[in-house]
Amino acid sequence: MTHASTAFPTLAETLAAAATPKTPALAQKAAIALLGTLLLTLSAKIQIPFWPVPLTMQTAVVLMLGMALGWRLATVTLLAYFAAGALGLPVFAGTPERGLGLAYMSGPTGGYLAGFLLAAALCGALAERGWDRSVARTALAVSLGHLLILGAGFAWLACLMPVQKAYAVGVAPFYAATVLKTLLVMVALPGAWKALKAKAPRA
Repeated sequence: MTHASTAFPTLAETLAAAATPKTPALAQKAAIALLGTLLLTLSAKIQIPFWPVPLTMQTAVVLMLGMALGWRLATVTLLAYFAAGALGLPVFAGTPERGLGLAYMSGPTGGYLAGFLLAAALCGALAERGWDRSVARTALAVSLGHLLILGAGFAWLACLMPVQKAYAVGVAPFYAATVLKTLLVMVALPGAWKALKAKAPRA
C-alpha cells in the first residue's frame, strides 16, 4: 500500500546519482554538506546594493539548500555551518568585524540563525513531498521559510530591545528583498527539475 507521505527524491540526490553513480552515498552527502557550508559562507559575505538595506543572498541560499537537500541533509549542513562559526571561523555576515564565535551567535543575529535551521528543515520536508516541482508550492514553501526566519529574528531582537524597534530594524527593512528572493527560488527549483526531465533519456 502506498502512502501519500512517501518521500520524493531530492534534487541533490538526483544530481549526485547522475554525476557520481559509483560514489558511496555517505561520501556524496558529506561532499554536498561541505559544498553547502561553503555556499552559505559565500552568500553571507557578498552584499548587493539594494533598497532600503544592502542585500545578501544568504536567506535564499538557506531556503534553496533546504529544498534541494531535504530536511535531514539540510539540517546537517546548517549545523556544520554553525559549528564552523562557533569555532571562530568568520563564516557569518559581518564577521570578524562584529565579533566571532559564540559571542557573535548569541548577539542580535542569533534569532535569524535559529530561523535558518527551522526554515531549511521545513522547506526540506516540503520538498520531500514534491513541493519543489511546482512553482506555486515552491513559492508557498519559501514564503513559510521566510516567515520562520523573520519571526525568529524578530522574537530574539525583541528580547534585546523594545518591540517596535525590533520590528523597525529586524523585519521592515527586508520586505522587498524577501519578495525578490522568493521569486528567485520559486523559479530556480522547478526550473531545475524541468531541465532534468528534459535531459532524461526517453524510452
